[in-house]
Amino acid sequence: MRFPQASTLPRWRQKVQYILNPLDYLDRGLQQSPDIVNAPVMGHHDILLLISHPQGIQQLLTSDTKQFFAPRNDLLRPIVGEFSLFYLEDSPHRQKRKLLLPPFHGDRIHQYGHLICQLAEQILDRLEVGTHFTARSLMQTVSLEVILKAVFGLSEGERFDEIKQTIVELTDAFKSPLTSGALFLPILQKSWGGLSPWYSFLQLKQKINNLMAMEIRDRRKEDLSDRADILSLLLSARDEEGQPMTDLELQDQLFTLLLAGHETTATAIAWALYWIHRQPKIKETLRQELDAIEATTDPMVLFKLPYLSAVCSETLRIYPVAILTSPREVREPVTLLGYDLQPGMRIYASIYGLHRREELYPKPLEFRPERFLERTFTPYEFIPFGGGARRCIGEMLALWEMKLALATIIGKYELKLASDRPEIPKRRGVTLAPDRGVEMVAQGRRN
Repeated sequence: MRFPQASTLPRWRQKVQYILNPLDYLDRGLQQSPDIVNAPVMGHHDILLLISHPQGIQQLLTSDTKQFFAPRNDLLRPIVGEFSLFYLEDSPHRQKRKLLLPPFHGDRIHQYGHLICQLAEQILDRLEVGTHFTARSLMQTVSLEVILKAVFGLSEGERFDEIKQTIVELTDAFKSPLTSGALFLPILQKSWGGLSPWYSFLQLKQKINNLMAMEIRDRRKEDLSDRADILSLLLSARDEEGQPMTDLELQDQLFTLLLAGHETTATAIAWALYWIHRQPKIKETLRQELDAIEATTDPMVLFKLPYLSAVCSETLRIYPVAILTSPREVREPVTLLGYDLQPGMRIYASIYGLHRREELYPKPLEFRPERFLERTFTPYEFIPFGGGARRCIGEMLALWEMKLALATIIGKYELKLASDRPEIPKRRGVTLAPDRGVEMVAQGRRN
């Protein structure tokens, strides 16, 4: 049986279309076939399948290493490096994930709760009444400081400021279609005599790597027994053979956490602020929930609030920051959704396509948090953080930050949207973010 085609255009034109307007391209594919579609927009594969059906996604994600495996992600290698968890495959990936996972779960994550609330409050307090700002940029400041303090264990200082400034410049580089496009079209990964956007990106990346190398070198000289930041925990970690991570391995993992960890969370919080302030009833309901526990300062109580959790889930559903999971490759002949797949074929679960299925999410274009209070979705019906062996390792930290930052902002401050114009998603590298960043106006603290 022949695979449904996302487009009849030549492959190179499909790539350009996917780079410039990914959601339009995906929507056209979903109209052709809502379950499985051939969309050869990455790499050199003539057949590259996107799966949007929960049953197919379950088979794909639960058959890791058997029928399917997670290959090296060549798309991300130029950004995160060859030792990054995003790039490694099979056994090396499992080994590094085992080392990296403990700091992102359990009591260690809970320790960052008060830090997140304090940082959000400090940064919102800096805004004078009437100040116009973009929510995404402001939340990037919050999220970046959380990452630098929780992951790197850095306090205010010259290196802290330099890393913060450089990472903002680097992420802003992906506003350029040429920089984003270079990830999908390696022919654009050229210096052009030092004048290309790609060259500028590489220079910024090298600067950050140099700063991280200095921090790793200095930290190795310290007594780490009393430190709880993630860098110190990783420096102390040992693999099954008792070996620590090398400086280069640490550098790539830290760069991955720094880049992916702060930008994706900032984008998600900005989207949440957009929807909350676009629909006053949502803000009113959320404030009622927050006001009912006003006396508590326990981050765990905030984290478990049902309506706050529903708002965050609906935000991650309607415009997921990552629209596809990491790729899988067919290891042995297998049938998926009635189609016969052959070894070597590449497959992605379409997070965007799954989250738009009418039978799962009635009126999927509407922002309606109540849908997450009315029913529980399986891990194959709601996958904002991916799934299987490649599920996002920073999921818990991201949710903690998103919920606590929103609780602090909505509970303590008055903001309004600066414009009635709808926000639309726009590509930033491999993720999507609000085109204008969600323009808002500060109105001071709540009375």
